[in-house]
Amino acid sequence: MSRPRILVVEDDESLRRVVQVQLEQAGYEVATAACGEEALALLASAARDLVITDLKMPGMTGLDLLRRIKADYPEVIVIVVTAFGTIESAVEAMKLGAYDYLTKPVHADALRLIVGRALEHHRLRQEVQSLRLSLDRKYGFENILGRSPALQETLQAAARVAPTDATVLIRGETGTGKELLARAIHFNSHRRHGPFVTINCGAIPRELLESELFGHVRGAFTGAVSHKKGRVELAEGGTLFLDEIGELPLPLQAKLLRLLQEKEIEKVGAPQPLRVDVRIIAATHRNLEAMVEDGAFREDLYYRLAVIPLELPPLRERVEDIPELVTHFFERNKRKYGRERLVLPQELLPCFTTYRWPGNVRELENVIERLVLLTPGEQVRLEDLPEFLRRQRPPLDAIQLELPPEGISLEAVERELIRRALDKFNGNQTKAARYLDISRKTLIYRMEKYGLKPRGETEAGEEPAPEDR
Repeated sequence: MSRPRILVVEDDESLRRVVQVQLEQAGYEVATAACGEEALALLASAARDLVITDLKMPGMTGLDLLRRIKADYPEVIVIVVTAFGTIESAVEAMKLGAYDYLTKPVHADALRLIVGRALEHHRLRQEVQSLRLSLDRKYGFENILGRSPALQETLQAAARVAPTDATVLIRGETGTGKELLARAIHFNSHRRHGPFVTINCGAIPRELLESELFGHVRGAFTGAVSHKKGRVELAEGGTLFLDEIGELPLPLQAKLLRLLQEKEIEKVGAPQPLRVDVRIIAATHRNLEAMVEDGAFREDLYYRLAVIPLELPPLRERVEDIPELVTHFFERNKRKYGRERLVLPQELLPCFTTYRWPGNVRELENVIERLVLLTPGEQVRLEDLPEFLRRQRPPLDAIQLELPPEGISLEAVERELIRRALDKFNGNQTKAARYLDISRKTLIYRMEKYGLKPRGETEAGEEPAPEDR
């Protein structure tokens, strides 16, 4: 590791030499300058971590040098040295951005203490910047893999809206990467240095959800022994990601609407509302428009949330992206589990592209992880793949489709196909989903989308499909 580099600026030659020796004995690399002009020349020729400058110098003063350093080299830390009777100048220097000051005569212990503290501050600041840069790389839009037109259209729209504070509603089936997209929006916004707080509205019991979202005050209810900040308040200055927003109960929808309209919340048991500065990104796999029609979701809240609606396409609609995703997950898990010599032959990739992936990218990622862990040899064979990937399906051209010359609606075809599959199995959703090679959750999502009403709740004797358990 290289030694910290310090520049000492002092017109008094003897004092300049004393400070240099003391710092070199402490293990630092030290250069010296007799005036501000010489110091700027040295800064231009080589990087420095810290500058120690006298304030009273002929020509360019220490304050003038400090201004130039902060303008041209903002990452460099500056410590000023002043005579005991001119503390006012040191205070002014601190206002201009100096880290700290020393008074003459400069004592060796005080010098080492302040320099060590300043360099540790510098190290921590660089570490934070490095972590932020790694987060930017991890959550950048470029890390959402795929070149399919449908996905690229969504990513381009998300990149345009990210720098704003507009509310975003991300729609898509389970496993399509809604939270990943929400994080990318946050980390590409001006709120990137604020918190990114998530809450799954369908995973928390309804009786606890209000307190979890908005917080409570001490004594608000039995068991409330202390004040608690809710997720909204914890996201102050940042972004709140409301996953599965379609599961939010109607009474809490009204409170969320107040947050969106008034920028304030009502904590449970609090005598007055609390103002907050939070950006909202919501996500759902459900058809909120259909829920609005059924009275299960507030229409005014829906339009407040869907200022910018983004649709993440299911994996079956971006088949061209599957080989890239398979390769990415395979290489990542090889490194994770120390199986760098494991090989996935290219001739096996079509097995992944013919499957419809009802669990989308999440299901694909899990399958690849199991494959890396369980493959016995150093090359994946056809028999190592799960049975559902080895199963042959009839090619599309073997299915009898009549295409009218005037054109046809793809959505109408899908709606009719789902309706016929449900009729074929007397409304049994699990059997219809298996017949269509999708999960029951995906079938219900599509039924909601096209307004296909189920005959009732789960049919008697109907067992959930394995992927729904």
